[in-house]
Amino acid sequence: MKKQIKGILVVEGKSDVAFLTNYIDAEFVTTNGSDIPFETISYLKEMSKSKDIIVLTDPDFPGKKIRDTLDKEIPTLKHVFIDKERAIKHHKVGVAEADIDMVLEALNHLYENRDPLGTISMSDLYELGLIGKDDSFLKRKIVSEKLHLGFCNAKTFLKRINTSNISIEELKEALK
Repeated sequence: MKKQIKGILVVEGKSDVAFLTNYIDAEFVTTNGSDIPFETISYLKEMSKSKDIIVLTDPDFPGKKIRDTLDKEIPTLKHVFIDKERAIKHHKVGVAEADIDMVLEALNHLYENRDPLGTISMSDLYELGLIGKDDSFLKRKIVSEKLHLGFCNAKTFLKRINTSNISIEELKEALK
């Protein structure tokens, strides 16, 4: 049975739609790359008044550029992040190359880019070894995967955990 998505799922291209429609029943909108047409942005802005707009882009630089562009235009945007290592096939990185079980699980963990709710600081991240240590990169990667935040640098990681209202205890648990 296909997963039902009530909102609009924004992906990069036709191959993503072709792959995902086998497993997901949703309205899909493609950006056709990182240079998103004005008409597409206008449509998504209008639809965001009545539907969730969920962005599922490739875990690479162009995918981040699309997210950033849409974030500036649509304040209620929601994000789904997939793990890059599980989104590679035939030397290509992308949603269409991803492990479908990971994609379906990630859709249960929407990230909203809103005002921070949490109170975790950079010094908290340092104490947990998530920044400033030799293995911090690996630890942040592991925690990001477990909490479905998408891998990112320390500053963005801090923003995402605070925006998601993730507690110190949840971070400690994810580090185990």
